[in-house]
Amino acid sequence: MLRIALKAKVRNPRYYSSSVSSQNPSHFARDHELSEAHLRQIKKFSDLPTGFGVNQHIPIDDHLKEQLRATLWKFRAPIRYAFAYGSGVFSQGSTSAAAKPQVDLIFGVSHTQHWHSLNIAQFPEHYSALRLLGSAAVARVQDLGAGVYFNPYVELNGLVIKYGVVNIDTLSRDLLVWDTLYLSGRLHKPVKILRDDPRVRLANQRNLFSVLRTALLLLPESFSEHDLYTTIAAISYTGDPRMQVGAENPQKVSNIVSNQMQHFHRLYAPLIDTLPNIQLSGAYDSFPPDSSISLKQDMDPVRRGNMVARLPPAFKHKIYSRYASLLGIDPSRYDQSAEPGIVPRLVGSEFDQMIASHESLVQEVSRIIVHTVKWPAAVQSAKGVATAGLVKGIKYLGEKMAKRRAALTNPQETK
Repeated sequence: MLRIALKAKVRNPRYYSSSVSSQNPSHFARDHELSEAHLRQIKKFSDLPTGFGVNQHIPIDDHLKEQLRATLWKFRAPIRYAFAYGSGVFSQGSTSAAAKPQVDLIFGVSHTQHWHSLNIAQFPEHYSALRLLGSAAVARVQDLGAGVYFNPYVELNGLVIKYGVVNIDTLSRDLLVWDTLYLSGRLHKPVKILRDDPRVRLANQRNLFSVLRTALLLLPESFSEHDLYTTIAAISYTGDPRMQVGAENPQKVSNIVSNQMQHFHRLYAPLIDTLPNIQLSGAYDSFPPDSSISLKQDMDPVRRGNMVARLPPAFKHKIYSRYASLLGIDPSRYDQSAEPGIVPRLVGSEFDQMIASHESLVQEVSRIIVHTVKWPAAVQSAKGVATAGLVKGIKYLGEKMAKRRAALTNPQETK
């Protein structure tokens, strides 16, 4: 079965046999921890362990997959990495949405201004009046907030798409350190990778481990697989202004998890299988997943302190700063996350253990998630008026509000 095959890859020692770091090969192979400097050593897929990141590739309808891949080839500007996400690709259970919803895409590119220059020349109609200021202005606007520039309501290759453009270094950094949780948060949930890149695959594997550990810190000792995926899916929406002002379906997280359990299982089951602090009960090898599965984590401060130590650097720095204030401890003794090239520790310090066992852990981690998500998401929403244009911006907001009203009026129809 598919799940068994995935577990076999994880447990096969050849799966971890290759290395990209001559300084500490076993360190990378064992836990996928790396610095940004380490990431730059990745040049091709053969630099990765055999079968590495297979869990990231989620199957979708073959016709849609080929249609999406053909859509990418319509762009003359080079796209290094691309994925599709949202209700246009994966069901979120809503019957009130349009029969053919807009398909959301993210393009990772090497040189932002050059890419927009080529794309404006080919597709000027995709852009708002901002294009008249030139590709340099477009690139500067892109760099605001989370570093993504969206063109919505584009009709191409028989589809209506919204595509976001991001510099591949910006994408990789957010996956590694959680500067904004904007793009890393989208990749916490199932997406369809249409064009892959070895650096991004490696960084995203660490991103998936990071959100799994964060979710475990937020969860009690015993929980269900559904609870785990709901916690994971909710992280990137926590603090998002669109949820607070009523521009998103309040059932969105529940709909995503309930309708995509098998995809979450494919994405995270191989990673869960490698963590020593989780015990399983139920038919965990079944596919699709068995709803009776329950999980239990070791609440020992040492093990949980190890998880704190392995959190993404920018995110961990905020946690350290908060607990340094709460506990009266100098965080510089433990926090090296601001130093370039530092590989995160695999073993938690006494400070990490104190954080992991503190009674306010869930509250403080949740507060820091809000702090991380809120400002970049707000800037992205605000600049949408300039990047999409007033008419498209109003249309997009109207559709979001309509989905929310439908969910509140007929909640059963959106589940």
